[in-house]
Amino acid sequence: MEAAVGAPSNPSVEEVFLDFKGRRAAIVKALTIDYEDFYQQCDPGKDDLCLYGFPNQEWQVHLPAEEVPAEIPEPVLGINFARDGMAERDWVCFVAAHSDTWLISVAMFFGARFGFDKTDRDRLFDMMNDLPTIFEAVVGKVKKQGKKKSPVSNHNNNKSKSNSKKGSESQGNYSKAMESKEEDYLEEEEEEHGETLCGACGENDDVAGFWICCDICQRWFHGKCVKITRAKADYIKHYKCPSCTIKKLVNCSF
Repeated sequence: MEAAVGAPSNPSVEEVFLDFKGRRAAIVKALTIDYEDFYQQCDPGKDDLCLYGFPNQEWQVHLPAEEVPAEIPEPVLGINFARDGMAERDWVCFVAAHSDTWLISVAMFFGARFGFDKTDRDRLFDMMNDLPTIFEAVVGKVKKQGKKKSPVSNHNNNKSKSNSKKGSESQGNYSKAMESKEEDYLEEEEEEHGETLCGACGENDDVAGFWICCDICQRWFHGKCVKITRAKADYIKHYKCPSCTIKKLVNCSF
């Protein structure tokens, strides 16, 4: 996977802007016109995936570049892992915001690499800033369409019922992992969480498996649904679920 396909060679400010504009158009297309295809390609069961935009306005969901360091800055890694762990609208906005960051980093990388001075950098930024961000374009699309049916949208009605119970169940390390190595403790977990629904998938199966509680919204999640293992949870002081991670970002725009 070559993220730098079509990248300009010894570019002028105008050429770097055209590169930026093409990549931006590609990602906007992926998150709007081609959204259904993009959504399907972001399979949480696959390895870490990135959304690439190319200067020819084509996009691709692919594994990150194998070169270390990469030829140009890489997009955010693992967008597929968060897909089913947060509200679909929030996930799209999350990808859009990270894509904006990536586009700016690529453009400024070219500017630094090819010796743009302050005047050139100012011109380049002004040209990029005249275009709406990907986030702005996608938010406008989401506002018009409203919430799309998603793997998590059907379970939103269950959240308020489970939240009050979950808040009282959290205590000490128990807020991080619901499975204990002790058999008697495991039995208690199965009884107490028999009616608890996962905040991501809305199911209460795998009661004896690993769960994790968000310290912000107090919802419980299957570890497998939010890609958190018991070993990872041991190093997390305060866990934020994917939805709470992007909550401020979304609230600022809606």
